[in-house]
Amino acid sequence: MGKTANIEAYKGVYIFAQQVDNKISNISLELLGEARKLAADLNEEVTAVLLGSNVAGLTDKLGEYGADKVILVDDPKLETYRTEPYAQALAAVIKEFKPEIFLVGATAIGRDLGPTVSARVATGLTADCTSLEIGDFPINPPANGEQKHKQLLMTRPAFGGNTIATIACPDNRPQMATVRPGVMQKIAPEAGRRAEVIKFDAHIEENGRFVEILDIVKSTVQTVDIQQAKILVSGGRGIGSPENFNILEDLAQAIGGEVSCSRAVVDSGWKPHDLQVGQTGKTVRPNLYFAIGISGAIQHVAGMEESDVIIAINKDPEAPIFDVASYGIVGDYQKIVPALTEAIKAEKAKKAD
Repeated sequence: MGKTANIEAYKGVYIFAQQVDNKISNISLELLGEARKLAADLNEEVTAVLLGSNVAGLTDKLGEYGADKVILVDDPKLETYRTEPYAQALAAVIKEFKPEIFLVGATAIGRDLGPTVSARVATGLTADCTSLEIGDFPINPPANGEQKHKQLLMTRPAFGGNTIATIACPDNRPQMATVRPGVMQKIAPEAGRRAEVIKFDAHIEENGRFVEILDIVKSTVQTVDIQQAKILVSGGRGIGSPENFNILEDLAQAIGGEVSCSRAVVDSGWKPHDLQVGQTGKTVRPNLYFAIGISGAIQHVAGMEESDVIIAINKDPEAPIFDVASYGIVGDYQKIVPALTEAIKAEKAKKAD
């Protein structure tokens, strides 16, 4: 892959505004919040790229959440996500408008679309980023060589979370990254704020890579979105069995929370992946996080360490989870959690009287 020609022509911070069933995905709003920070450091504008069919009504929301401009590609071929038409449209936008930075959510759609588009526009992509900032690269000034300024420094866990890698793309544009949902924070919406809407015809052409969607079957499994929960009661391998999660369910119900879990629980088949917190699961920021029977491996901590309050319950006083906990209780959760649940129920009953 050669260097991008006329690299100075690439300006602005762009995000892929993912929508599903004509509803803006939460990750799009999170990306807009992060894009505003990056754009402020570069003194540039924030642009959202919205693809779909009959989605013009979504542009106002993107403006309220921080987009200065919205590039709208509205085409019947984009009604439902398919790799080829979406990749054609996004690549066409990049070639026409020349963004300096392009962010995509690391969702099922984004993990498919991002690398496909980066290959077509001959640039690099850093996947599953947990931190983005504008800075110098190389980070440490080389003894012999040039240090480039105002580069996008993309940080992501590597080697199973045992190290952190900071990656840059100094010679190609746009600088592309996929960002994990729940990591960045959306800004408070500004009612009435409007973005400039630019309608763009991507000239999507059907080819041998188009697929035909015969049917769409919605999942019948009802799982909560743990990333939206204010209180999470999370269990790990120390819970002992899937049946013992009933103890956590009782606490969650009493306190108005939801149940989540660690990777070990998912790997054991006790809970679905949608409830997994951690590096290979979801990143959460609840007001209150219970870590019960969870040792505190770095892979799990990476997904919940920014919770406002963390309460750890573990029988091992040396468990690493206590290092990040706001409060820690050493003991048998099968005795502690039911007692806590009953105390909460009693307090609620007292207030109801």
